[in-house]
Amino acid sequence: MPGTLFIVTAPSGAGKTTLVAALLERDPQVRLSVSYTTRAPRPGEVEGQHYHFVDLSTFLSLKDRGVFLEWAEVHGNYYGTSRAWLAEQIGSGTDILLEIDWQGAQQVRKVFPKAVGVFILPPSVEELERRLRGRGTDSEDVIARRVLAARGEMRHVAEFDYVIINEDLTAAQDDLVAVVRASRLRYANQEARKPAFFHYLEQD
Repeated sequence: MPGTLFIVTAPSGAGKTTLVAALLERDPQVRLSVSYTTRAPRPGEVEGQHYHFVDLSTFLSLKDRGVFLEWAEVHGNYYGTSRAWLAEQIGSGTDILLEIDWQGAQQVRKVFPKAVGVFILPPSVEELERRLRGRGTDSEDVIARRVLAARGEMRHVAEFDYVIINEDLTAAQDDLVAVVRASRLRYANQEARKPAFFHYLEQD
């Protein structure tokens, strides 16, 4: 049976990276999609594990060749997802998690309409701003731009299947795991796993 594509979206500072890392640790059946990006690696990020880090000219060349299923510019950097790799993984039965913004999510769901969309929200805009400031890596001007961008991003929350409000980290981690597990219990997925048994149940 084909795998499930999980799309996880959140504004900067909502805790998406931490929640996704916890999910991948707790559910080894889920594999992270490795996107291409033009931004510089952050401390601890590994090439090919977190992202494929490329320069702008390489990224634009890949885009022009139709390599990307979706791509977007976010905060001055470009991000893109390999179309062929994603289709191959899903087709082979692997569950894939894709971390992208709402624009990318719209593009991906045109090709994978059965993808499960999850939007992660902070408990409030004030808390989001506090978290961004607590990182200690951005100037006040950058923080202000990120908060403004977050307001626009969060207006698209209704386009997603599930919404997790990351107020308590442990609870939010449990919620994300629950979404993945529940999706596997859908009738269509269970029927695909045991077609003979379900065919027997449908017999008169």
